[in-house]
Parts: sequence; structure tokens; C-alpha cells
Amino acid sequence: MAKSLLFIPDISGYTKFIQTTEIEHSQHVISELLEVLINANTQELKLAEIEGDALFFYKENDVPSQENLLAQIETMFTAFYSHLQRLEKYRICPCNACATAPNLQLKIIAHTGDLSHIEVHGTRKPFGEKVIEAHRLLKNSVESDNYTLISRSLALEIQLSPYYSSKLFRFRQGSDNYDDKDLEYLYALIDREQLSLPPLDEPLKTSFENAPNITSTRTFPIAAERLLEYVSNYTYRPYWVKGVDRFEFNENEVTRVGTKHTCVIDGKDLNFSTVTIDTKDGELVYGEVTSDIPFLDELNQFFIITPISETESELRSEIYWNVNAPLKRIFVNLFVKPTLKKNTEEALDRLHKFTVEKPVEAT
Repeated sequence: MAKSLLFIPDISGYTKFIQTTEIEHSQHVISELLEVLINANTQELKLAEIEGDALFFYKENDVPSQENLLAQIETMFTAFYSHLQRLEKYRICPCNACATAPNLQLKIIAHTGDLSHIEVHGTRKPFGEKVIEAHRLLKNSVESDNYTLISRSLALEIQLSPYYSSKLFRFRQGSDNYDDKDLEYLYALIDREQLSLPPLDEPLKTSFENAPNITSTRTFPIAAERLLEYVSNYTYRPYWVKGVDRFEFNENEVTRVGTKHTCVIDGKDLNFSTVTIDTKDGELVYGEVTSDIPFLDELNQFFIITPISETESELRSEIYWNVNAPLKRIFVNLFVKPTLKKNTEEALDRLHKFTVEKPVEAT
């Protein structure tokens, strides 16, 4: 029987991250990172299980070449740190989970051997001694949280020298004792500075020469950070934005600059993208832009939140629009503007009521 590959990417710092940060956003961050790693699978690895902070992949009766295995490892590290870079650059949320996500790291364990399988509720999964060994290797004596570890048996299988060295990989030898059995391995610390991370565009930040077309202000009996969550997390939109059939968005994603969502009204899609604007120190801001509002070439709305105290904050809604045709501009000022003003005021009233009542299903 040909040997199989066991491959486990594991997010370092997961336990502390989950225990010391806001649970909702920390779950979203981990979910996004796991999806990024799954999408970075270039070797047709099978996903056996998602194990909280880790993915358990395998490739049955087939072990990639040394070149392909190292390329797969590099691809996953590159995807992982590219996403963390994106989270950091485009974030709008000040919460501890979003602020400390860039501190997460990655380790990848690779092992080989003959596989057995077990079937549970129709799901066939790898089983046996080699699976246990691969997971034991996660608990090793490598003094880092950012590395790849390749078992000695896999290194021999792919003819990986203990002295292999490249721009990214500089392998060293190590071993640990598990259940009175020594498992030898090669490991390489990964320097993220040596990864070829793709450049990111500058965050979409807008500015306006004119005053807002509509401004509305309310004081809320809630901390600024929580108010921003109610405004920017589309899960809460149905509680305070009415007249929408449904909101479509990625429920496993923390809203950031560039995030997209869709409002479906009377069967028509209104597509929005998250943008930002310069604010004063201490202010929080969420903004969105669309070109799908009838009679308007473009509409920007910003929710600017100013902390008053630990339990009170002020929200200022600013709406800007572009209308190029003179006749349309007259129509907008006569009919569209009063409607938008009324809808905004009513939405802020409902948002205020929501923050006071805090429905159980929204907490």
C-alpha cells in the first residue's frame, strides 16, 4: 500500500485569542482564516475535519513531491498572512478581536504513513496510529508559534535533507518523546517578511467639498463601540431598517472597508460597499456607498459615532449624493430628499429603541 500524506495547518494563539477578545468577532476572524487556508489547498488534499483552530487534511495513497509539498506550505502561509494584512489595513472595528487578529500565527504539521479509516454516520475519516502521531506532533518543543514541521519519515519519503535551505525554509532537526516513543522531525521557522505577500490597495476613503445633503443626529444610551457594532453588523439591520425584503451578506465576515452587502427591496438589488472617511480623534465611523438608488448617480452615507461616556454616545448620520443631470437634481431636491430624510430619521428612532430594549434574539 502506498503511503499517504497527513497535513495539519493550526492557528497559533487561538485559545488566548478566543478567551480574551469579543467572542462574536473572534469567531468570525477564525472562521475567515480557516476558509482562507481551505481555499489555499493546491494539492487536492481532502479535508477530513475542522478541529476548532486547525484543519486536518490528508491525501490517500499519494505523497506530493518535495517541491510540491514545500510549495503547498508556502502557499498556505502566504494566504494566511495576506488575509491578516487585509484585516489590519481595512478594519473599521476598534474591538480587541479585530485589533489583535494580526498577532495570530500559523504552524503546519506534515506526516506520512499507511492509513486506516473509520466510518461514522456515513462519513469516512482517517484513523489509526499515524493520525495520532500527526496530532501529537502539534505538541512539540519547537520554540516558536510560526513554523512548519515535517516528520522524519515524510522527509525521507520526499528526500528532504536536514540541511535544506532556501529564502523561506531553513530546516533544523528535532525530536520529542510521545508515549515512550521518539518521533524525529525537521522544522523551519517562517519569517513572514520573506513571504511574497500581494500589495493591498489603499482603503477606499472618500472626501467631499460640499456639506452633507442630509444630516441627522441622535444620542444613544450605549457605548460607542457597541453602537458601531449595531450599525456595521448587517445581522442587526432588520431591527432598525425597515422596508427591505432581506439583507444579503457574508455572515462569517467582520465588516471592513471593501465589504459588500445587498439590500433587496421589492425584488430589486441595491448593492453597497463599505467605505470610510477622515474623522476626528476618538470618533468611530462606518460608511457605505451605492450607485443603485433611483435618480441618484451615487449615494454615500456615513454613521459617525462620538463617545460621550462609557455608557453614552452620539451618532451623526451624513448623507451625500451626486446627481449630474440638472433636471434630475431638481426632482431629487423636491421629492427624493424629503423621503430620504424621513426614512433616515425613522431608522435612527428605531435604532435608538433597539439599543434601549436590546431584544434577546439580537444579543
